[in-house]
Amino acid sequence: MPKPEEMKKRIITLLGREGGRPCNKSELARALELPGSMRKKLRENLTELVEAGEIVQGKKGRFSVSGTGRSRGGLVGKLKAAPGGHGWFFPNKTDQENLATGIDFDEQDRFYISPRSMGIALDGDIVRARLVKNNSASKEHNDLRARVIEIVERRSSRVTGIFVKKGKSSSVQTNDERLPPSIQIGDALDARSGQLVVAEITEWEHAKAIPKGQLVEVLGWPGDPGVDVDAIVHQHGINATFPSHVIEAAKKIPMVIPEDEIARREDWRERDVITIDPKTAKDFDDAISVEKAKNGWRLAVHIADVSYYVKPESVMDLEARERGNSTYLVDRVIPMLPEELSNGICSLVPQEDRLTKCVVIDFDIKGRIVETYFCDAVICTPRKYAYEEAQEILENPGKGGRLGNRIREAWDLASLLRRRRFDNGGLDLDMPEVSIVLDDKGVPTGYQREEYNESHQLIEEFMLVANEAVARVVKNSNRPTIYRVHEDPDPEKLKEFAELARSHGYEPGDLNNRRHIQNLINSAKGSLEEPAIKVGLLKSLKRACYMATPDGHYGLAKNDYCHFTSPIRRYADLVMHRSLQSLLKNRPKEVDQTPDSKRCIEVAEHISGTERTSSDAETESRRMKMLEWLESSSRKEKPPVFDAIITEVRAMGLFMECTDILQRGLVKRGSFPEGRWFFENNADRFANSRGQSLQSGTRLKVVVDEIDRIGMKVDFKIIEVIGGGAKKKVVRNFARKKPREKKGGSAKGNRKDSERRKTVRKSARKNVRRRRR
Repeated sequence: MPKPEEMKKRIITLLGREGGRPCNKSELARALELPGSMRKKLRENLTELVEAGEIVQGKKGRFSVSGTGRSRGGLVGKLKAAPGGHGWFFPNKTDQENLATGIDFDEQDRFYISPRSMGIALDGDIVRARLVKNNSASKEHNDLRARVIEIVERRSSRVTGIFVKKGKSSSVQTNDERLPPSIQIGDALDARSGQLVVAEITEWEHAKAIPKGQLVEVLGWPGDPGVDVDAIVHQHGINATFPSHVIEAAKKIPMVIPEDEIARREDWRERDVITIDPKTAKDFDDAISVEKAKNGWRLAVHIADVSYYVKPESVMDLEARERGNSTYLVDRVIPMLPEELSNGICSLVPQEDRLTKCVVIDFDIKGRIVETYFCDAVICTPRKYAYEEAQEILENPGKGGRLGNRIREAWDLASLLRRRRFDNGGLDLDMPEVSIVLDDKGVPTGYQREEYNESHQLIEEFMLVANEAVARVVKNSNRPTIYRVHEDPDPEKLKEFAELARSHGYEPGDLNNRRHIQNLINSAKGSLEEPAIKVGLLKSLKRACYMATPDGHYGLAKNDYCHFTSPIRRYADLVMHRSLQSLLKNRPKEVDQTPDSKRCIEVAEHISGTERTSSDAETESRRMKMLEWLESSSRKEKPPVFDAIITEVRAMGLFMECTDILQRGLVKRGSFPEGRWFFENNADRFANSRGQSLQSGTRLKVVVDEIDRIGMKVDFKIIEVIGGGAKKKVVRNFARKKPREKKGGSAKGNRKDSERRKTVRKSARKNVRRRRR
């Protein structure tokens, strides 16, 4: 009897003969001269080879070697694993074999991978994948899917989980659908059962086999301060510390600016240049100055000149490029640059000389750009402002002295720019943020809601106009660089969003028109439905990314756009600073080398991936602490009660969002108010015999019912049904749908109400009979 691995090799060898002619199971059994008792083993081996991506099963149950007809077969790209066990394959747009296929990767930049087609690939791996026809194509997944056939390069073989020791055997149990559920461990180090650990997979033959590995690090006990966030950092492959040679390079940077460098730059140290940032910020990378002129304003946007300290291909540059960006977790920041730079010489701290790249823009009285120039500058900010301080100055005329007047003057310009942006088709997608408050041990004690008010909008508008100005001048110079791109949305996704809007009582109009989308947003502003409408819109839009071509930004309605204003925390901004150097009014004698077009494409794809990774880790850390707080607070004698609104109705229950903490969850049918509730499929709602209904837009009071910390889900229980939302203001071509008039109060109304209840009961009885059949 041949061993499994020997049989697999014989199968692959046989299928590779005669030009790779496909064979079915019977033909393979005869060719391999297998007795009937071995047919089951053959089927098992074929299944494992298909799942490993080494062979594929085609029509009529015939098998062939993956990639037949090409030198190696398939496309090379990066895999992004999703929580549900499936994944997405992003082909490499610069790989010559990929380009030779003739596929337009700008039109179709990703392909769905089913859980069975993932093989032994992990999140972030560089893989070779074969495209296969999807016979059950849906709106979400196109007619081509990907199947992993080879692991080209592991992002990381490290995983986190709970260490379990039973007798002489040891394993690491994971609770992530993107990972194998269990890993056999050899050397257990000093780990104890129940501790969170980091393991490295050393051997994994195929998807159905149990991987083998070794322990790398013991993180500690679940519940110990910081251990849960440590696990997220390791799981996403984020480097929490810098290599020693990078730290040494950072320490060698002089903390004093040479006098000849100051003399070369425009001197803004005696002007009113200020920073406005979050209260807890340490890396100040932008500062502003606004002066009122006779016929308008002069705006100066100063950005930390990281390019002066971090040179191309230096050890710090290579490390920054690999990281791509800083990561802002719930309890810590993992910076892109060492703290000697990010919180030190590069940070625009008050009362210290700092080097900047400066964008100077003159506006007329209507907010139109008259003239722009770019320069290297030096500043010394008199003081820093938190957003809360700036907001208080804006709300209290006369407060803040000379600098307070500058802030109010700045808002006059920023508010004008903001109105012009929305008039030109920009979308207002700003929403309040909810942050979790932690004690010194990392235990959540509450939440804090931060409104996106005028002080935030002031800084945003100036950063946007600076980014646009830089993108335009670099594009016109035809220099290779990296742009920020937000592509037009998929029309099918917009149709789905239109249905969501209708379910909340809005008539959306033509959502292919940006102005109609903004009108819809305006009509929902200030309502309980506003978060649901904005989140639904965001889901229908494509994700912004970095590209080497200036393809514009849909959400901002800008033809030219880049990231320039945060080089301390984003590598794309550092690349743009270098691209701008030769266009400065006072350009340096030696201009930094910039990557060519092909290299820009590669870097843009890489940093788009690191941005997604950081975003996932940030979201996971915040959600984890939110659920931890919800679970602990729900055990109190008087658990917190939350305002909520129903966002979607299904037969299983109600999807809803708590509007005060912006937490989505589910209300199962068993957690409805007392009474018999029936699901009305045609109306997408639940109704009871008393004439009450639960549908999209219904406002509720809820409490936590159950927390799933592993699945990151929360179930709520209804304690009060408040009713439908308030009437909305009619905005242009949009109007709130008229709510149905309540029945009752007259004999005729009572008869109709009685007839409707009979219809509901009859419908329920029919559903019962159907289930029995």
